[in-house]
Amino acid sequence: MIISVKVKPHSGRQEVVKEAGGYVVFLKSVPEGGKANVELLRLLKKHFKKEVKIKSGMSGRKKLLEVLG
Repeated sequence: MIISVKVKPHSGRQEVVKEAGGYVVFLKSVPEGGKANVELLRLLKKHFKKEVKIKSGMSGRKKLLEVLG
């Protein structure tokens, strides 16, 4: 399954919110050195209870992710 995600880094909370066009994910990490991407993958793995991988948007706030399994 491919999902669209808008990331809000350095927001002081961790939360996954479903919206009409996909998801908005609030992260505590800053977007430096891939820290926000690591936190994003961990949070979505916990949310979906499946492995998640970034398909596109590694350096942007809008990403396409694949939920595996």
